[in-house]
Amino acid sequence: MARRMAMTHPIGRALPRRRAVGAALGLALAGGPARGAAPWQPLRPVTLVVPYAAGGTADTLARPLAEGMAQRLGVPVVVENRPGAQTAIGAEAVARGPADGHRLLLSATATLTVNPLLRRDLPYRAEDFAPVALLATLPYAVAVRDGLPAALPDFIAHVRAFPGRVSLGHLGPGSSLHLAGALIAAGLGLAFNEVAYRSDGLAANDLMAGILDAAVLGGPAALAAARTGRAHLVAWTAAARLPGRPEEPVFAEAAPGLVATGWLGLHAPAATPPAAIARLNAAAAGTLHADPLLRERLQDQGLFLAEAGPPAAFAAHLAQERERLAALLARIGLRPGP
Repeated sequence: MARRMAMTHPIGRALPRRRAVGAALGLALAGGPARGAAPWQPLRPVTLVVPYAAGGTADTLARPLAEGMAQRLGVPVVVENRPGAQTAIGAEAVARGPADGHRLLLSATATLTVNPLLRRDLPYRAEDFAPVALLATLPYAVAVRDGLPAALPDFIAHVRAFPGRVSLGHLGPGSSLHLAGALIAAGLGLAFNEVAYRSDGLAANDLMAGILDAAVLGGPAALAAARTGRAHLVAWTAAARLPGRPEEPVFAEAAPGLVATGWLGLHAPAATPPAAIARLNAAAAGTLHADPLLRERLQDQGLFLAEAGPPAAFAAHLAQERERLAALLARIGLRPGP
């Protein structure tokens, strides 16, 4: 059953910092090969570093993306999971690696928007990466184990009745899932016993096993858990109810402003040749656009493919996301660490 959706991403106003946008657009506009130049061709397998544990939301996209890009590039694209430190371990490995187009990062909201805002000890800078393509956007969901109230008003009442006793899983302090949970807690006056996981797939496993009471999950992990009948969706963090899922509420119905969504993208080391960036962008875009069934299958799992436009569009999107998340961090009182 096909479900088409134009995902409304709750991003902020256009970035007023002309220098930041100008630099981003300048970098991206240089992303195509010179006229008459031969297209860049990889000489060996390309490694796609996924900074999360295998089996989570990021893997849901990484595997079919690698397969499709391999067909278009003519060399294998190998997925390498390097989780830890809120994606910083995998990101650093790519930032410090060769800038020749053979090593890419499946970047996420935490990598280049949240981490630079929260961590002064970050082992990389946003400027260490060149944007290749925006791949997907995704809302998050809160799910509960079997036996806990799943209707949104009843869930809120239950958590308020047991402050600090309902366990809530997420991907650790500063992760996009943690920020979504913190926004919900602050907006609704809730207190949880927070538990950190290396991937939302692992959190979903504990949820289904009854070890964890509730969890903030990416769309694919949330829907997969709900389909087992051992976990139940409470609400989404999208701005409005998802088309095709009208029975599932959003937290913004309980209190205004409770909207948090994430993104997944493709980045390369900053010094990667523009011709390589252009070829990799085309391979990613071709993969996302070629198979309508892939788009529908991922949408059914709560992950909405982007148009994968030029690097310039991704650079502008990142600038807007940093502004939006800076406002969110201020609202929930999170400040940069030492």
